[in-house]
Amino acid sequence: MNRTLSIVAASTLALLAAADASATRAKNLTGRPAVNIDIGRGGPVSGLGIEGQDILAMTDQMMRDMLSVPELAGRDTPPQVIIDGENFANDSVQRINKNVITNRLRVALNRAAAGRITFVGRHFSKMVAEEQELKANGVVDVGTLGAGNGAQAGADYRLGGEITTQESRDSSGMTQRYTQITFEMVDMRRGTIVWSGVYEFGRAGADDVIYR
Repeated sequence: MNRTLSIVAASTLALLAAADASATRAKNLTGRPAVNIDIGRGGPVSGLGIEGQDILAMTDQMMRDMLSVPELAGRDTPPQVIIDGENFANDSVQRINKNVITNRLRVALNRAAAGRITFVGRHFSKMVAEEQELKANGVVDVGTLGAGNGAQAGADYRLGGEITTQESRDSSGMTQRYTQITFEMVDMRRGTIVWSGVYEFGRAGADDVIYR
């Protein structure tokens, strides 16, 4: 009798496990596979905020604008500039990684400048200082560039900027958002602004997406 009950219980558990596995497979089949998208155009998931196509468009626009400024790209001695997210503030309602914008701007500008601008990697200063210390202590050789005098490159100009938004909403739940992204290159001797650029757009919709 006990043996019969054990067999029945084992069979029942096996059937339940098989049913659960079948339900899981069926659930997975109802999902949607990942697809490749053109980052220069809107994808299947989009909202009222800064999207991938906006980042490409704004960084290309800012790059072209900066290369037309004589103080930045027309000097006999290339100026030393810092382009990072350290002084790029996000005061908008959208959550965004600022480095997505500043990193692409720096890389694109570095390529297009073709030596007319020298880019200072201030975000790599700790790494450079550690290498200089190793060379100074004789732990490693001085490489092909020499040991240097221990001073890292200073900046003539540094990027600052701000992301801001303004929203309005009606009684039906429709939301309209204006987004403004400003870029400014600051003279690090006097604090004057030698170049400014702005990228702006407006979008409206009844539903937004979650940015993270």
